Amino acid sequence: MSGPAQTPAKGGRPAKGNGKRLNIGAVRSSFAPWNDPAATPLVRFQGVSKRFGDQTAVNDVSLDIYPGEFFALLGPSGCGKTTLMRMLAGFESPNAGTITLAGQDLAGIPPHKRPVNMMFQSYALFPHLTVEQNIAFGLKQEGLPKAEIAARVVEMLELVKLRPFARRKPDQLSGGQKQRVALARAVARKPQMLLLDEPLGALDKKLREETQFELMDLQVELGMTFLIVTHDQEEAMVMADRIAVMREGEIAQIGRPEEVYETPANRYVAEFLGDVNLFEAKVSGIEHPMARLAAAGAPDGFFVLDDDCPPAGTAVNLAVRPEKMRISLEPPPVGTHNVLSGEIWDIGYTGDWTNYIVELPGEKLIRVAKANASRIVERPIGWDDKVFVTFADDAGVVLVS
Repeated sequence: MSGPAQTPAKGGRPAKGNGKRLNIGAVRSSFAPWNDPAATPLVRFQGVSKRFGDQTAVNDVSLDIYPGEFFALLGPSGCGKTTLMRMLAGFESPNAGTITLAGQDLAGIPPHKRPVNMMFQSYALFPHLTVEQNIAFGLKQEGLPKAEIAARVVEMLELVKLRPFARRKPDQLSGGQKQRVALARAVARKPQMLLLDEPLGALDKKLREETQFELMDLQVELGMTFLIVTHDQEEAMVMADRIAVMREGEIAQIGRPEEVYETPANRYVAEFLGDVNLFEAKVSGIEHPMARLAAAGAPDGFFVLDDDCPPAGTAVNLAVRPEKMRISLEPPPVGTHNVLSGEIWDIGYTGDWTNYIVELPGEKLIRVAKANASRIVERPIGWDDKVFVTFADDAGVVLVS
């Protein structure tokens, strides 16, 4: 791919330049301007609220997005994520608070004068125009010289690998190709920021997965700031540098994908991001570095690291991801911590993983995920088998809310 070399503002990540391919993995792994007190955000929401009649869609939201960041707003339908994006784009106005971009207050600035571009889920391509004409449309509206438009269109076609399809019309393209045309048209004007509203929702699963990585690579090579709105947890986890998990118009947690998944701030985030087993428990004692929890169905209790664990006597939830549990037909060695026993209730085979639903005493069901690392197994675990489930002391997260 080749894209325009850009120099992002302070705190941004480098774009591709001089025809050299970036080591995208190295760029992504080292990018963390939010940890730098001297870094200047590109976008700042400060105390932003939006109401529609008696309904509050966004409630006192504050967050910063940095130059060159791939930021995701993640949440279920009606949580306020799209409204937040539409206020940034200028299609809605906040009832309270301010939104600034590169230090400029966006209040009163119409959508077409904001240095952002929005790519919609429907793609909104002109059916009577060819691919190259669709890409050129916004550039013509800006009144750019014909030679510059032609050069920019070629550059965008190369960027999204669609040069052989330049003369085709949208109805002659696949879903993935239409998505790339819409993306090329959106970045052709070289906005400071690209807004993506559920951009992959119309693609099938395999193409959606491939396109996720294409978008990541493209975003790094352009050095552009991307903001994506999605309800798809996997989509946000794969592509974003940081995720804001939203709930009922508010932000439940902001962090890197691994942070919000491995150390959720509350029960809502733990349950929304992937599968999780939750055990109601009570802190029975703390002996650093361990804490002991008492819980029904665990005769010997649970042992966890005491990081951020509340005092003894506090009611908590213990969250354990299915892939962090181990399942066996044989009892574990004496002295093993965090042992549960039960019977297989159901089994789901997905090729790379086998998911076991285990019924514990008291009819509680938990999920255990086992990677299918080998084609050969000693004896498959079957329905109604009695099994033992264990997990390491550092596998669980104690939640107080």
